[in-house]
Amino acid sequence: MSEPFTSARLPQEAEPVDAGLSPAVAKFKSCRWRRPPEDGPECCGHRDVLPIAGTTGFDPQAWCPDCSFYKLRRTPKKRSPDDYRY
Repeated sequence: MSEPFTSARLPQEAEPVDAGLSPAVAKFKSCRWRRPPEDGPECCGHRDVLPIAGTTGFDPQAWCPDCSFYKLRRTPKKRSPDDYRY
């Protein structure tokens, strides 16, 4: 017999994705230089970090806590067509 509907977890009750991540990994996941997994190995894509850290064995704990290249990844705002008419 299946569980009653009231005991099922609803999507809005789900735990946040970043729960349990270290501060370095959380910072890495929100950095604009992070190369997403769909583009190859997940690593820092900044030109000064990539040659040293490489795409093999990148460790956010070693790079991200004090990263001077860190820039927060932001979702672009949708612009109105009136904003860029010439």
